[in-house]
Amino acid sequence: MTKRITLTLLTLLIISSCASPAPTVESPPTATTAPETGSANWWKDAVFYEIFVRSFYDSDGNGIGDFNGITAKLDYLNDGDPNTTTDLGVTGIWLMPIFPSPSYHGYDVTDYYDVNPQYGTMDDFKHLVEEAHKRGINVILDLVLNHTSDQHPWFKDAKKDVNSPYRDWYIWSETDPGYRGPWNEEVWHPSLTGYYYGIFEAFMPDLNYNNPEVTAEMEKVYAFWLNDVGVDGFRLDAAKHLIEENTTQQNTTATHEWYQSMYPVYKEIKPDAMTVGELFGDSMSVSSRYINDKEFDLIFNFQLASEIIKSAQSGRAKFATRMIETSDKYLPEYQYAPFLTNHDQNRVMNELQNDVNKAKIAAAIMLTAPGTPFIYYGEEIGMMGSKPDENIRRPMQWNDSDNSGFTTARPWRTPDTNYKEVNVATQENDPSSLLSLYRELIQLRTQHSALRTGQYIVVNCNNPAIYAVIRMDDNEAVLILLNMDAEPVTGYSLSLDTSELADETYGVETLLGAVQAQGPVVTRGGFANYHPVEELAPYSTIILKFQP
Repeated sequence: MTKRITLTLLTLLIISSCASPAPTVESPPTATTAPETGSANWWKDAVFYEIFVRSFYDSDGNGIGDFNGITAKLDYLNDGDPNTTTDLGVTGIWLMPIFPSPSYHGYDVTDYYDVNPQYGTMDDFKHLVEEAHKRGINVILDLVLNHTSDQHPWFKDAKKDVNSPYRDWYIWSETDPGYRGPWNEEVWHPSLTGYYYGIFEAFMPDLNYNNPEVTAEMEKVYAFWLNDVGVDGFRLDAAKHLIEENTTQQNTTATHEWYQSMYPVYKEIKPDAMTVGELFGDSMSVSSRYINDKEFDLIFNFQLASEIIKSAQSGRAKFATRMIETSDKYLPEYQYAPFLTNHDQNRVMNELQNDVNKAKIAAAIMLTAPGTPFIYYGEEIGMMGSKPDENIRRPMQWNDSDNSGFTTARPWRTPDTNYKEVNVATQENDPSSLLSLYRELIQLRTQHSALRTGQYIVVNCNNPAIYAVIRMDDNEAVLILLNMDAEPVTGYSLSLDTSELADETYGVETLLGAVQAQGPVVTRGGFANYHPVEELAPYSTIILKFQP
């Protein structure tokens, strides 16, 4: 059995690098209502936005997105002024890998202490972090702990010489052990000095975390980015595959023990740092252990993502509500991240057959659900993309000019053919657009604590196409009411057996939706035969705040 590894903090030397000047970006006014960077558990109040740097915005005309491009577009994400409504309003960004790498995607790292020169310099990146923080936006990095590139100097030296000091930083066998991986893939790869283990690809050799030296090095990596560079946390890629135990290659006891040991270490390095784990393919009962045993701060809720899309596609609320209730049983503090799709999956508009109305329903469920939502770049305007992965990660569609306004050069990947119709510019001033709905929902979530951290209470309805839930905390109660059907709905009835609502007749304040509504009459915390509006329009979203 693998012994539990004792972690020790190491001191780092700050490595300075030559940098090109970053573009001048006007500093925003100080945000007053958005969640503050640096506050304890700030992620519970955040809405995140996932960015593939290569595809977001090209600032220097070479066809590749870069750090300065993101900096130039920060006001699109959040301008730092809570009184404006023209920004998206996100309060966190997750950057896919920014480290040097031979691959376009960056998931095979060659240097954990530098940035990909195609994206800019370290000073460019630090400037991005600084400007993001001014706007109340926290920044987390995609950190690939499980493996390096086969071009990493550590592995090149280990592969060349069996006596290399880095030999035991990887996993070796003189002969092929013969077993395969979780997807029936080859995991033992031949070389002139023996077979090495790599669960994903031959060019991604796994690190050996049974070696304390590897753990000590990763402590240095955590400390460098959290303290010296100033990021706010990490998304941990392939988290469940960290340490193998013979032929068991995921969710091993040793993997859990490693994360349990690392958790207090990175909290000591930076107390307000956070981690979110990728645990694709596991049930909530399995993945929740990473939270309940204090290994991560959040986990991505893949099961909920699937069920939200299923609900939006079918027009039936039960799939999403049941999965949220299940999630809350395993993680009652809502330490999970709802999302729709990410960089490894077909985009949600493809899953919904390019139906904008259904995309609006999916967005409304995700952005009013418990937990910390994550939006994949371009999702808010309805970008499309299906496998291969390069097509899921196409350039952001800013406008209808050449190359979708992403670059003035030949782009690394051609934008989707629909960019002249589907882009930020065509939607930003259209109150009925998908982008406008995303903005409204995020702003409401920021303004109303019940939508962020309040209880999730499913309201009974006699129509399966009606999604009706209450989000409630000590300050307020908010009703989310969606008609998920293509037809208007009348004759519906809402009921609630019991809750912490006070016994009285409520008025309502309409937060979203152009409707005049009536409040419920509550007895013993519940109500019956409640219909706040006579008719629910097709694919409509109504959000009401109960007024005592």
